[in-house]
Amino acid sequence: MQLHELVNTIGQDLQRRYGEKVHKLTLHGGFSCPNRDGTIGKGGCTFCNVASFADEQTQVKTIVEQLTDRAGEISRAKKYLAYFQAYTSTYGEVQVLKNMYEEALKAADIVGLCVGTRPDCVPDAVLDLLSGYVEQGYEIWLELGLQTANNQTLKHINRGHDFECYAEITQRARALGIKVCTHLIVGLPKETRDDNVQTLEKVLAVGTDGIKLHGLHIVEGSTMAKAWRAGRLEAPELEEYVAIASEMIRMTPPEVVFHRVSSAARRPTLLSPLWCENRWLAMTEIGRALNRDGAQGSLLERPFHYVKP
Repeated sequence: MQLHELVNTIGQDLQRRYGEKVHKLTLHGGFSCPNRDGTIGKGGCTFCNVASFADEQTQVKTIVEQLTDRAGEISRAKKYLAYFQAYTSTYGEVQVLKNMYEEALKAADIVGLCVGTRPDCVPDAVLDLLSGYVEQGYEIWLELGLQTANNQTLKHINRGHDFECYAEITQRARALGIKVCTHLIVGLPKETRDDNVQTLEKVLAVGTDGIKLHGLHIVEGSTMAKAWRAGRLEAPELEEYVAIASEMIRMTPPEVVFHRVSSAARRPTLLSPLWCENRWLAMTEIGRALNRDGAQGSLLERPFHYVKP
């Protein structure tokens, strides 16, 4: 069976609702990050080097130019979501955000926005702006980088916020009709399979519309790269990642949409693990594991209820 027959993928979900393929077009809005510019901290999260997933050269192009370039690379879709991916794409004056988002929404064949950001950078004015687009009929996803629900790990990786911050903004966004996609990393330092399972349980208890799973990448320019070179840090092996990710998928209710079940990066930015260079490798192995052990939702256990502290 193919992966989309075992997992409720974003591609499958969009095609079912729109009647045709809808593809994300990644954008770089030139945003900064409060964990880099000193507002919250400096140096960013210990795993971060945005060049591992965003082309810095796109910053010199307008939003429309970027969308045109990206759409030209895609032959399988005629409708698109504008995905503001790099850094913190709600970190700016609301009028600036409005101008940028609406430049994207006015482009041909754009049906909505995906906005990548941090839980601590989504003020009421931004929620109101995004909910206004929902009311206009646009597809709006707020992609929140949580990574883990373990507050000790969040502090260790210099994230700059806690799980409670994520829970609050998720509940507020969803109450306004904004869909939330939660980003989680498997393989963070000192975390085990149990930590990953507990993170998923807490995320599901709060409520989310989508999940994006990533294996830990050690990339050039990150704080983790120094630890890796010194032999103090290892990235997860493929087998370990597949085992944990497939279990998390099986624990996830079928209605939750997976935007990604693995991620990829390129050398020379990527230092480890090198299996991440092949974006299909982990996906194929996860598909095999799910085909053998059960599809998404097949491992649901007792409900886990999040209680706000």
